[in-house]
Amino acid sequence: MFYVGGIAEQAIGKSAPWFVMAVMLFSFAVRSIYMESSSMFVRGGVYVVVRDSMGPFLAKISVSALVVDYILTGPISVVSAGQYLGRLLNEIAELLHQPIHIDPNSFATVFGVLVTVYFWWANIKGIHESSSKALRIMQITTVMVIALLVWCPITLLLRGNVQLPPAPTHENLRFTAESLGWLEGTFWPHLAFAGLIIAFGHSLLAMSGFETLAQVYREIGYPKLVNLKRTANTVCLYALCSTGLISLFAVMIIPDTIRKEYYDNLIGGLSMSLAGPYLLRLGFHIFVVVVGVLILSGAVNTSIIGANGILNRVAEDGVLLSWFRRPQKKFGTTYRIISMVALLQIATIIGSRGDVYLLGEAYAFGVVWSFSLKSLGVLVLRFQRHDQEYKTPLNFRIGRTEIPLGLMLITASLFLVAVANLLTKKIATVYGVSFTIVLLALFVLSEYINIRRRAERKPLEEFNLDYHPEVDSGGIHARPGCVLVSVRDYNRLFHLQKVLQKTNLRRHDIVVMTVRTITAGAGEYELGENQLFSPYEKELFSHVVTQAEKEGKHVELLVVPGVNPFDALVQAAHNLKASRLVTGVSARMTSDELAHLIGRAWERLPEPRHPFSLEVISPDRPSTYVNLGPHPPRLWPEDVDRLHDLWLRLSSDRRFGSNLHHRDVVGVALRRLERDLQNGTDHGNNDQVVQDLLRELRKP
Repeated sequence: MFYVGGIAEQAIGKSAPWFVMAVMLFSFAVRSIYMESSSMFVRGGVYVVVRDSMGPFLAKISVSALVVDYILTGPISVVSAGQYLGRLLNEIAELLHQPIHIDPNSFATVFGVLVTVYFWWANIKGIHESSSKALRIMQITTVMVIALLVWCPITLLLRGNVQLPPAPTHENLRFTAESLGWLEGTFWPHLAFAGLIIAFGHSLLAMSGFETLAQVYREIGYPKLVNLKRTANTVCLYALCSTGLISLFAVMIIPDTIRKEYYDNLIGGLSMSLAGPYLLRLGFHIFVVVVGVLILSGAVNTSIIGANGILNRVAEDGVLLSWFRRPQKKFGTTYRIISMVALLQIATIIGSRGDVYLLGEAYAFGVVWSFSLKSLGVLVLRFQRHDQEYKTPLNFRIGRTEIPLGLMLITASLFLVAVANLLTKKIATVYGVSFTIVLLALFVLSEYINIRRRAERKPLEEFNLDYHPEVDSGGIHARPGCVLVSVRDYNRLFHLQKVLQKTNLRRHDIVVMTVRTITAGAGEYELGENQLFSPYEKELFSHVVTQAEKEGKHVELLVVPGVNPFDALVQAAHNLKASRLVTGVSARMTSDELAHLIGRAWERLPEPRHPFSLEVISPDRPSTYVNLGPHPPRLWPEDVDRLHDLWLRLSSDRRFGSNLHHRDVVGVALRRLERDLQNGTDHGNNDQVVQDLLRELRKP
């Protein structure tokens, strides 16, 4: 919406809005591909889908193109935001008669680098934008869109003599040497069909971000397919009304003589060309820029999360060296992948020198090829599988064979556009192909090294995998009251040894569990069995089995995927009705901090919560015990004496007689503390209660 109109008009001329509208209508067809793909419940992500349908080599190419798409999402968005902000600052300086002029391209470059660095650090720390904040930004954006869709028609009515952009015919296309690329001087652009395909390809950028639909499918409520269809239709309609109509209004309202000045900030030019007082238009222009900076800068965060998730999935399949996935010591994030993505984005921003058109052309390369290979994978799967809950329309049968005509037409259209873009975008093609080749070489080399390492590694235990969608005592064969032991590092299994030594198996079963950490927004599909139980989990459990055999005791083994390991641990303990959760000490935090985080995770469980005890075992100090859930407190001896003294003083009152008990005194004390806290909250002051508690904590 913010940049496609200007990019398309620079490439194909004034009839560009019609092609943007055509792309928005075509998006309804592409959304069917994502719906069909999601309805097949293929585990493992894009790589596994394409690998299973067309082989591992094409799978690596498809992932490479998708990573190019994600990596370029950040630069095109944040540079566009910088263009809007830089040009607005120039307009304000001119209005205030200040001799200040900022070069928009240089400003956009610096702004893009700073925003990328900010979101790089946020992702290194593992802090992701909340969904409520994203929703708020979309609500503000919708206010801007509605204002434009109301204000633009009013402006046209007041002006009269409304002229639509030239019709989307071959005669009205105005290609430049840059937009024809290697086809300049050939007969292809003079063919009507080829010219229209080229023009459509230069506008396909309007459909970027569609892969988000597949990610949303994992979070969507039941009935999932019905709700996915509603979501997809909402997205497509929103894009048609915003990106399509606003691009159309921009050409109709902004005068031809000055529209070239606003190619990089088209909505900014549109807001300043609307009917009404200058200050009102300037105020709306500022609002447009604020909205643009918020939503476009946020796309950097989305792109880093998406690329990190895709590369983690590839690493889980053994196609990327485990070196890339080594967690950051303090925050536990895959900082090497995040840093690599951020560095590539920063290099792209600096290399583009703030040129939105150049970035848009390069971004279109990743968009169209990821769409094309995705569509081809779904088409091949149509002939290999027959469990699709939803099928792309236009299907007919010849005998027993179903012909997916609709899917074939969409796939053919996408590949035609992909080939046209390949030939008409010189710099984008060189950048995209080079980037894809580098990533492909990295994947092939990593896979080769991983295969060699696995061949040289000593034989491990063999395990039979039994996949269950949920953790429960029936599937794990563990009685309620079992002991759940958390393990992660096979070099730090001291706590498991202690549990094996002191647990009586007649009373309690032992379940050994590890959490397979996955990245938030990692992709559209759940982990496959080979990803869930990777070579590392196999080696970890081989050590667990060896230790259990030494003690002559049986253990149940469990792997659970989770974004937050603490949430996964307490959820498993809750589902298994465990009596005790045992974990070793953490290298990054104290036992008390670890117990606090697990306790907070328990509080996030839905009611009713199963209470159990937590034991943190350390090899060099006594274990830490914490009861999770309501439980009688362990009072200090002086507190017991104080309680008894209070009871003696109060029980001497004849009104109580023999009916007063120690528990009544405690109940009154708790209610008075609760009242003091509430009064302090109401008046913004809980200092007295906090100070008393701090003094209590300082006691030896």
